[in-house]
Amino acid sequence: MSLKDKDLEQIAYLARINIEKSKFPSLKSELESILSLVASMNSVDTKSIKPLSHPLDLSQPLREDKVTEENDRENLQSNAPSKEKGLFLVPKVLEDED
Repeated sequence: MSLKDKDLEQIAYLARINIEKSKFPSLKSELESILSLVASMNSVDTKSIKPLSHPLDLSQPLREDKVTEENDRENLQSNAPSKEKGLFLVPKVLEDED
C-alpha cells in the first residue's frame, strides 16, 4: 500500500500529534512496511485453526465456596465513633433541596 502525504497528515490529526514535513519520507516508509506486514498476516489461511482464548489449555483451580471467616461485627465496629443496630453512623454530607 502506498501512502500519500495527505494520509500521514490525516493520521497525525487523528492521533493529535504534530509531524514535521521533513520526517514524512521515513515515516511513510515505516508505515508502509507495517501495513505490508499486516497484509501478509491477513493472507494466511486460518480457516482450519480453532480460535484460542488462551495460548495454553489450562484451568485455574478454584477453592471450595464456603465460609472461611465468621461474622465478627462487634469486633469490627468496636472502634467506630457511632453505630446503631449494627450499622455505622456517618455525618450528613448532602443537603436537602428545599
